[in-house]
Amino acid sequence: MEKALGRDLMNFIEQSLTQCLQNHNPLLDLKGSDKRVLQIACEDLLNFLKFHWGLISQEGSDYDLLQKIQDYHKENPEEFAEFMNIWAGLWIKKWNQRVKLLICKASSEWSRVNKRLRDASSQWRQLKKRDEMKNILVESLIRNGEICGTEIMAENLLKLELGASKPGQWRNEQEKLINIVNSTLRKARQLSYSKGPLIFVKVDKRYFAFH
Repeated sequence: MEKALGRDLMNFIEQSLTQCLQNHNPLLDLKGSDKRVLQIACEDLLNFLKFHWGLISQEGSDYDLLQKIQDYHKENPEEFAEFMNIWAGLWIKKWNQRVKLLICKASSEWSRVNKRLRDASSQWRQLKKRDEMKNILVESLIRNGEICGTEIMAENLLKLELGASKPGQWRNEQEKLINIVNSTLRKARQLSYSKGPLIFVKVDKRYFAFH
């Protein structure tokens, strides 16, 4: 029953957000070529609401979040619809500001950053507390006005910092993780002062992938 409720509610959220995003940009094909855009928008919306309701990093937060969304929609359907539309407009604005398309041939800077991310992926997968670390960064990004691509940016910031650390630099794993989080928190705060793209999307004839 709980899983069915979650699926039904997520379908409703996706449908509502699809309509709101298309209200702000009718050219989006959210059921086709731009489906990944919708997935990221949904992810960002849920992160934003977790932050708003103080649920980030709390155990059982996914279920509590869905319950709060359901209650909000039932008790104030018009206010909920207005919120969704306003948030979608802000998200589209941030998307246009923060996302840059790289058509076919990637820039040398993108290639260097992408290599650093790939090199750090194995270390990232081995971290037991990576979800907790990512949640801390997501919360910081949202607090500093970033509502688009929050999980992508949080994970990439952590990977880049992880890849930059040197063997033997820290006395133990706990010190290493604390320093990585603190460093990325400073960088997350600094991002709010930048106006250019932070997420680069490589596009060719076969696919597009977020980095």
